[in-house]
Amino acid sequence: MVALSDVSLSFTRGDFVSLIGPSGCGKTTLLRAVADLVPPSRGSLMVNGMTPGDARRARSYGYVFQAPALYPWRSVERNVMLPLEIMGLPKAEQRRRAAHYLGLVGLGDFARKFPWQLSGGMQQRASIARALSFEPALLLMDEPFGALDEITRDGLNLHLHELWRRSGLTCVFVTHSIPEAVFLSTRIVVMSPRPGRVIEIIESDLPAERDLDMRESAEFLRVAHRVREALRAGHSYD
Repeated sequence: MVALSDVSLSFTRGDFVSLIGPSGCGKTTLLRAVADLVPPSRGSLMVNGMTPGDARRARSYGYVFQAPALYPWRSVERNVMLPLEIMGLPKAEQRRRAAHYLGLVGLGDFARKFPWQLSGGMQQRASIARALSFEPALLLMDEPFGALDEITRDGLNLHLHELWRRSGLTCVFVTHSIPEAVFLSTRIVVMSPRPGRVIEIIESDLPAERDLDMRESAEFLRVAHRVREALRAGHSYD
């Protein structure tokens, strides 16, 4: 079974790219191929000028899964420190980075708590802090807010956008939500049903600084309409 067909994409450093399309169109497969979790059956793939395998070994990217995937027996701080332990960093540096990135995602006061003591949104923020802790140039995010309620999701969209804007990271983000894709992204890649193909790449010219009220603006609705039309063109609603 072919998941992706004739996909040709390039992402610029500092972009926030959202992949949007119907369930089963290969969005997660594409992300997993970038992360060297699944090998492409043909074609070529480069990540920051390296093969996916070399990029993985160089720790060039962080990966945030759909579920937080935190170890329940480790504190939030020690979950964030885990990749740093594996890297063999000194304990003091592990703690410094954990404190820094937990503070960055608004969890500085929860370092000693355990995952089961946090809300779903807070757990996902801890997962983002862990992915950032080894300071990758690229952040891969596989629909990390899909299971959250709308209010929590809105708050995390705001937080993630501000984090991306301040950090200069390159982000590739999988979502099924048109408003989420438009709010977060500089570029939106619209994909067809399986086998996934790129229907259209939509550049967003929305201001760099964004708030939730922007979603009611004419500019935001115009971009959202373009995404919706591209999804229809790809027979996403068949």
